Amino acid sequence: MNSLDLIVFFIYIGGIALFGGSFFKKSRTSSSYTMGNNDIPGWVVTMSIFATFVSSISYLALPGNAYQSNWNALAFSLSLPIASLIAVKYFVPLYRKINSPSAYTYMEQRFGAWARIYVSLCYLLTQLMRIGTILYLLALTLNAIVGWDMVTIIIFTGLVVSIYSMLGGITAVLWTDAIQGIILIVGALVCVGFILFNMPEGPRQVFDIAAENDKFGLGSFSLSLTEPTFWVVLVYGVFINLQNYGIDQNYVQRYMASKSDKEAQKSALIGGLIYLPISAIFLFIGTSLFAYYHSAATLPVELQDINKSDSVFPYFIVNALPAGITGLMIASIFAAGMSTISTSFNSSATVFLTDYYNKYFKKTASDKEGMRVLYISSAIISVIGIVIAIAMINVKSALDAWWKLSSIFSGGMLGLLLLGLFSKTKNVKGALIGVLVGILVIVWMSLSGTLFGEDSLGASFHTYLTIVFGTAAIFLVGFLISIFNKKTDEIYEN
Repeated sequence: MNSLDLIVFFIYIGGIALFGGSFFKKSRTSSSYTMGNNDIPGWVVTMSIFATFVSSISYLALPGNAYQSNWNALAFSLSLPIASLIAVKYFVPLYRKINSPSAYTYMEQRFGAWARIYVSLCYLLTQLMRIGTILYLLALTLNAIVGWDMVTIIIFTGLVVSIYSMLGGITAVLWTDAIQGIILIVGALVCVGFILFNMPEGPRQVFDIAAENDKFGLGSFSLSLTEPTFWVVLVYGVFINLQNYGIDQNYVQRYMASKSDKEAQKSALIGGLIYLPISAIFLFIGTSLFAYYHSAATLPVELQDINKSDSVFPYFIVNALPAGITGLMIASIFAAGMSTISTSFNSSATVFLTDYYNKYFKKTASDKEGMRVLYISSAIISVIGIVIAIAMINVKSALDAWWKLSSIFSGGMLGLLLLGLFSKTKNVKGALIGVLVGILVIVWMSLSGTLFGEDSLGASFHTYLTIVFGTAAIFLVGFLISIFNKKTDEIYEN
């Protein structure tokens, strides 16, 4: 990485920080900090929703996945139109009607204070680990590319993002997300163009080599539940994206920051749909890299281990791209990660203020007090996220353990939301029992392979189905109990 690349990279980092901080005067009240001033353009909210879908994990993992295998991961993206349409019809109108900065006010209205605490706590834990994971992966990538110290990268990135997201509130987060979304799209397109026009026999050679090696396949279309078939990935994507749209504070805050119900629905729909072609571009980068390196007489030693497919894109960025473009690509990777982290900082602080401080400590807090709570909670969240990221350097097994725990939280959150939407009664007992049963199902599926061996029933299902079965268990148990209680009440009344 030469001087020009460093200049491009640091201009980007400094520019984003200054741009985000410039919204300080527009975010002086707790309301403007969490929901904006009703003056954010629709395209900005749309791009912010798109940028929230994309993280540095997607930016690196999708090309690596396509390089190693095929386009099976596109099935996940194909679920987005389904989830987007459901969000437009049900989720966006629901939250706009409630008109609360927190996504979890609805949980209390439906099932009581316990549901709000449970879901918001799950969300906060998820975001802390999400921040730590993204910071760790960004540091891992930059360390591999330029050799900088990982702890320094983690602290520097965490502080830069926390400062501009704290100063500018949700307005800064949305605008910087939009800019970062554009940068990462431009970076991906530049990369594709460079590969296509640097093939020894021209752009068509990419398609010829890919076709010969079945690189455009979408995976198996069998009905097996033990492998990541097209159908398993598609169903998994539907549930994950319903969770994102329906119960994730990051998305709900964007609905609330929109100027009108129509703008919110439009942003939710288009923001999600944009991810579909962009994820296809990421996958095409991986396919193109396969063709690019396999067209050479000798495959580079660093790429001969197929298990290191995630390192293919960073290797290409460092060793193949011209000066300046390398800096742009690294900035694109950071754009994906920083947009995710800034969103988590702001949304987590909003949840802490709305769901805990205003409810249990001081219901009539002034704007000055509210802003103090938002600043302090943002600072604490950023510090904890940085500490988690640093801990992951030496305890890498924590990564796998966390994804299993996040399935427990995710399944519980989505199942409870769906029960609230489609059950006609308050059904507190059904919700409680449903959540307990659902969590037991998720824990059983997540840990049965470790505890009872790979031949056990729970381990026979692919891990992608954990959230599917857990969510279904919560909804069905809760719904059936509500029907049973209703019939019982009718019998007693008669």
